[in-house]
Amino acid sequence: MRADLHIHSDHSGDGRQSLDDIVRRCRALGLRAISITDHNNMDCYPFKLDDIIILPGMEITSSDGHILAYMINEPIPRGRDTSETIDLIHDQGGIAVAAHPYRWWSGLGEVNVKEHKFDAIEILNSRSSGRGNRRAKKLASKVKLPGIGGSDAHVNEHVGCAVTVFSDDCQNAEDLIYEIKRGKISTEGRSRGFDETLAYGTRSIFKWILRGFRRL
Repeated sequence: MRADLHIHSDHSGDGRQSLDDIVRRCRALGLRAISITDHNNMDCYPFKLDDIIILPGMEITSSDGHILAYMINEPIPRGRDTSETIDLIHDQGGIAVAAHPYRWWSGLGEVNVKEHKFDAIEILNSRSSGRGNRRAKKLASKVKLPGIGGSDAHVNEHVGCAVTVFSDDCQNAEDLIYEIKRGKISTEGRSRGFDETLAYGTRSIFKWILRGFRRL
């Protein structure tokens, strides 16, 4: 079964798609599990679907870069360092995933990932460059952590461009976490092309400047 574990809705500061839009797109693509990982909030939760497994999540802006949290019940505050952010995730029984670690303005970087107790690494992000994804995959292999995939979609057409593949036996969010922790997963999808990278980088830098050089 295919799951997109990194989707942003219009509850994110930069997301432009409603939950209804996302659900329609996921059904059209045949995705059987998703996680809405809005920036620094869980305003879209709780919600439940009969035909798609929902894995609760959010993308946290730590002081060092972005961290994906899954299977948590309450938002994790932004701005804490990597170690404290991971501890807060684990305190809720969740798992901490290093998001797009080589993205220069929001990734944690290699050293941070190596030095902290992450449960997995995002090794395929459809809004990251091929080089960044290849480096993330190599890093996950080096530190012996599972690798997940997600689209990082902020608009509807990007949903499902990168996914995590689970066994068809998964019935709920707990089953997904079980398979992530044990590395019983693979990834499918694409990285961002050169033209997309150029356009995305230009937009991101402009928005970063407008935010006063502050991460989302």
